Amino acid sequence: MSEELQKRLITILSTALASILASRLADRLLDEPEERGVKDDAKEALLKAGFSLVATIIASVVIRNFVSRRWGS
Repeated sequence: MSEELQKRLITILSTALASILASRLADRLLDEPEERGVKDDAKEALLKAGFSLVATIIASVVIRNFVSRRWGS
């Protein structure tokens, strides 16, 4: 499997994982005030960035392990 295809698969998988994590956990971890401010938006942005980081690492491990097992690279 080419490096370019691996990168694409990692991007697709990490986007899906981050979306799932953010949608299911963000509401539980963040309190919704009646009136949101910049501080609330910053917390949400940092939380989503963290989900994105974790999802990218997980996707990379999954794809790279799959490639090494499947094609012995």
